[in-house]
Formats: sequence, structure tokens, C-alpha cells
Amino acid sequence: MPETFAATIAIELSEMCFAWRDGLEPVLKIAHLQINKGERVFIAGPSGGGKSTLLSLVAGVVVPQRGTIKVNGCRLNGLQGAARDRFRADNIGYIYQMFNLIPYLSVVENVTLPCRFSARRRERASARSSGYTNEALRLLNHLGMGEAPVIDKPVTELSVGQQQRVAAARALIGTPEILVADEPTSALDTNRREAFIELLFNECDRQDTTIVFVSHDTGLEPLFDRTIRLSDINTKWNKSC
Repeated sequence: MPETFAATIAIELSEMCFAWRDGLEPVLKIAHLQINKGERVFIAGPSGGGKSTLLSLVAGVVVPQRGTIKVNGCRLNGLQGAARDRFRADNIGYIYQMFNLIPYLSVVENVTLPCRFSARRRERASARSSGYTNEALRLLNHLGMGEAPVIDKPVTELSVGQQQRVAAARALIGTPEILVADEPTSALDTNRREAFIELLFNECDRQDTTIVFVSHDTGLEPLFDRTIRLSDINTKWNKSC
């Protein structure tokens, strides 16, 4: 892959078609989508329209029946499952809609989890704060979660908004090149949403991280470089892939 691709294009989908099972109607058919390195992109669309599925495809959680998905020049759907998992661990921070926190781990242990799966992110986190645990504490503090009574609680005792911020810190640790965020402000009140996103942007700006952000809250759109409306790019021209 030419170096110019990796240097300028973060994500590229070409003639991509995905259905949850062979023979079912496609959820997504995208002829072409390009997101450049460092872009902050807002994905808009109705509930059930395929926004979360698009994030799963970009992160290599699922693969399409047809077409190509490239992330940082790597063809994700050309990798076997274990290789995709390694690539995701090294390169992609994922804020899941349902958080996916591990209930038997502490707040800090949840945040540092990516560092246990990726030596690359562990090294980056350690270099930034003299140890990846210190980096977890820095991120939690930056996101308003640094108080001892809070971080000492089991994650199951945190409020939904607090759990959401723990999930964000976990996604950000080790400065991944790509951040995909699925409704990351849904549990925050209106006054805190823009402040939370600004904090997210500040962290991502340090490493020119590309952000792909899904939300129903269209009021957040002006904060982003570009809005992609899924209805404009999802052209389901026949009933199968």
C-alpha cells in the first residue's frame, strides 16, 4: 500500500455490502466513503438505520459480504478474526453504546484494559504518564472522574453518566489512531454534552486521532468537521449482497 494512502486517508470503504446473514436484505450498501486522518466526522441517521453497524464494520468487529474496508491502509476484511482483533486493539478506540465495562474490574482496571491486549498502546500510555496506570488516572481526571470516592467504587455502582466517561477513558488510553464512538453522550445532560466532547477533542488533537461519532443529537453537529448522513451514502440498490 502506498505511503501516501496511510498518511492521508484513515478510513475508506469501497463497494461495500453488509447483511447480518446471507440471504437477508442488506443493512448497508456503500459505494464509497472516505474519511481523512484527523477528521472529526459526525454520522447522522434514524434509529435502526445502520449507524452502529457502520462503526462495527470500521472497527473490524464484523466484516462485509462484499467490497473493501481499509483502515490506515490495512484491508480489514482481508484479515482473519484474530488478526482483526489485534489490529483493533492496537489502532482503534471504541466507545460502545452499552459501555461494555467489566463488572468485576475496578474503574482503573477497566480503563487500562486495552493496555493488557496491546503492547503498542501500553507503551504509548506508559510513555505519556510514566506508567499506564498513571495515564488512566490522568484521563479519568480530565473527564471529571478523578475523585477518589468515585474511582474506588465498583463500576456497577457508578451512575450511567459516570460509566460512560469510564468507557471514554478506556477508548482513549494509549492514543489510538481511530476513535469510534457510539452515542457517547446519551447519558449526559445537555449542559455536559458539549463540554464532554470538547474534552474528547482535546485528547484526540494531541495525536491527530480520527473521530467517527454516531449520535441522535443533531445539535452536536456544528462541533464536527463534517456530517455524513447515512441515507445519502447507503444505497441499497437490490435485495442481496
